Amino acid sequence: MTDDPMLDQTEYFMPCPECQTGLMRLRYITYFTWLNQELITVPNFPAWVCDLCGRRDYDTQAITWLNAMLNPETGRRHGKRKKPFTPHIDHPAPSEPA
Repeated sequence: MTDDPMLDQTEYFMPCPECQTGLMRLRYITYFTWLNQELITVPNFPAWVCDLCGRRDYDTQAITWLNAMLNPETGRRHGKRKKPFTPHIDHPAPSEPA
């Protein structure tokens, strides 16, 4: 929440690309998705919802964050492990025969 009451009352909307009559308004809904064979639900997920036809477009940034959180590779190191440090030993040059 902000300290400015006018900012709290601001509503953002855009024309619906589906029905071209309704308005897409930012709402917070429950998002459902399958991860392998498990149903994942995310409450209070931002989505643009048409007030006439019901079309839903999920917030792009929120989808990106959700995909990162649900990715099994998140938090794991990428690439090969570094080899342990082994000091380089200079070998003396071969001596010339006398």
